[in-house]
Amino acid sequence: MTAQQVRPGGVTLERRGHVALVTLDRPQAHNALTVAMLARLAAIVREVNADDDLRVLVLTGAGSRAFSAGGDLGELIPRLTAGEVDVLIPDPTKRFFSDFYKPVVAAVNGLCLAGGLELLLGTDVRVASDRAVFGLPEVRWGLVPGAGTHVRLPQQISWPNAMQLLLTGETVDADEARRIGLIGEVVAPDKVLPRAIQLAETIAGNAPIAIRTAKEIAVRAWANEQRFGLESALNARVLASRDAREGPAAFIDKRTPRYENR
Repeated sequence: MTAQQVRPGGVTLERRGHVALVTLDRPQAHNALTVAMLARLAAIVREVNADDDLRVLVLTGAGSRAFSAGGDLGELIPRLTAGEVDVLIPDPTKRFFSDFYKPVVAAVNGLCLAGGLELLLGTDVRVASDRAVFGLPEVRWGLVPGAGTHVRLPQQISWPNAMQLLLTGETVDADEARRIGLIGEVVAPDKVLPRAIQLAETIAGNAPIAIRTAKEIAVRAWANEQRFGLESALNARVLASRDAREGPAAFIDKRTPRYENR
């Protein structure tokens, strides 16, 4: 990929006392995730994990239109379908926040789709705007959400609701997302980040060892490492298909995909 083809965007870290505010910062593209952004996010998570003064992480998206619309279909997804999975995801049992035991609070504005929703499923406490929209449209574009969603989603909401999201590609609004247990609170758009910070500060005011241990017990009790590996292996089959290349291409070309079932 040439320098001219690189899609700009980043991930920022701001320290607010014991709270780490992490922002997906590509608002001009609905905070769609690039390879560089995922690498930067992983580095920030490691940095926060190693800093004993930071007790809670708040994850949000820049601007008011989106938390994240998912992986960039013009950059990240083509690299995955080209067979770069092992390079981009060297350990298939690791998913964002799967071994991060400091609490994570999500502040969701606008669109939370595909990879954005996959990130959300790795968080612990979730506050969303009443204008937020949630969905997993991957199957519409010949893909599946392969970053832990098939494991996490049925653990967090009911099986019928999980499968409806996974199989239809349809979206739900914030009130429905709260009803099915996908998010915890719905507030006005201008209250999302302040409320998330307030919750994070409340958590950070508790005993650090206790809050880390409480989360670690809950996460490790699920014992998801083998399940993530299974998802990764089967996702590789989808990524190697012609349909997985056709779907994103059709999205970019603004046309109906022509799937061949191979």
